[in-house]
Amino acid sequence: MPLVHEATIAALATPSGESAVALVRVSGSESARLVGEIFGATPRPRLAKHCDYRDRQGRVVDDVLFTFFAGPASYTGEDSVEIGCHGNPYIAQRVLEDLFARGCRPAEAGEFTKRAFLNGRMDLSQAEAVMDLIHARGERALEAANRQLRGALGRQIAASIERLVAVVAEVEAHIDFPEEDLPPANRIRLLGDLASLRHDTGRLLATAHYGALLRDGVRTVIVGEPNAGKSSLLNRLLGWERALVSPEPGTTRDFLEEARVLGAHKIRFIDTAGLNPAPAPLESRGIERTLERAAQADLFLLVLDASRPCPTLPPELAGRLQAANTVVVWNKTDVAAPGQLPSGWRGFAQVRVSALVGNGIEELERAIELLVDKDLLKLDGDLIAINARHATALAEAGECLEAAERKLRDQAADELLASDLRGALEALGRIGGRVDHERILDKLFSSFCIGK
Repeated sequence: MPLVHEATIAALATPSGESAVALVRVSGSESARLVGEIFGATPRPRLAKHCDYRDRQGRVVDDVLFTFFAGPASYTGEDSVEIGCHGNPYIAQRVLEDLFARGCRPAEAGEFTKRAFLNGRMDLSQAEAVMDLIHARGERALEAANRQLRGALGRQIAASIERLVAVVAEVEAHIDFPEEDLPPANRIRLLGDLASLRHDTGRLLATAHYGALLRDGVRTVIVGEPNAGKSSLLNRLLGWERALVSPEPGTTRDFLEEARVLGAHKIRFIDTAGLNPAPAPLESRGIERTLERAAQADLFLLVLDASRPCPTLPPELAGRLQAANTVVVWNKTDVAAPGQLPSGWRGFAQVRVSALVGNGIEELERAIELLVDKDLLKLDGDLIAINARHATALAEAGECLEAAERKLRDQAADELLASDLRGALEALGRIGGRVDHERILDKLFSSFCIGK
């Protein structure tokens, strides 16, 4: 049965501002009464109906399309109604003010989804996926959010919890009946169960890095010597003049960052100061920032002037450049003499471009997409890219399972073994929200937008 909340809530579920349509969402036990009071009758659930919206004074505010949803078969699990009016902010505000005057209160950030979670319409990992879906800026991020929203992570965690509960039950049965020692054969079987659970936990935990790439974008740092054409390349990749370009070396003294969707991915391009081996004082500070950005990079575009010999790179940067995370970009091919293009960088993806005239840019974009798909995002189709909260819980569960394995091998007291198993169970339960910590829930849902 859904939880009964004291208040019926209302909020605008579409972004503020002028648009063709605005959607006002209402949820709570008073929803059916409000529909009858405003529109004259409560229609069959899930049947959209066109009608005038009249305020408490009987004045027509707008002609709207409204749909009533009867709980528990609704998004929140409660009776709810969605009112679609014209997208004039003044009209939407009039509708909301009238609903508040009729007894609704303004919804808090994320309160609709929080009620859906508390009413069992989704687990906590699915609730988080709602926000991932809203903020997805690439096809891969959208796919991962949709998988999680449909319960893929929840199902994997639930299966692990079920197996772990069976182990806990067997161990605690021997605690309740101490005259029955855990037989050696059972210990061997339980060790196998724990090893399998720890493997599955580690496999999910390994996707934390991929989750950051999908949600935040691939940090792609553009590096190279001064006047190699890094800023010109950034402008070409973005399609507009973001960075100032000058023939004078050292124009870029600080890093610039802009993001764009490239194929299936969100790419965060970061233009950096040139790696001058003999820099001026201000230029030195820029190079320091270049190396700081390089230390945090997921992907590198190493821009080399095709008309000049290859420069010597700082050791701290050279050590980070690998075939799996670097595209070597030979720039200025429009001015390089025939046969002058340098060789080297065997095994690395290499593209020849002219940032000045635009040659080779499409090939470079394909090379970036290929590298991200092939080497940075090795995602199994059944895996979910977890977030930082999931990673913390999974790491804790893995540590508890490892400790339980050690105690089982050392034939430690069953009470100590059960304590570690319970710790793993509690950590896994936090992912789906089986462990109810009100403060944690409040913090999580406060990051949602109003109306969701």
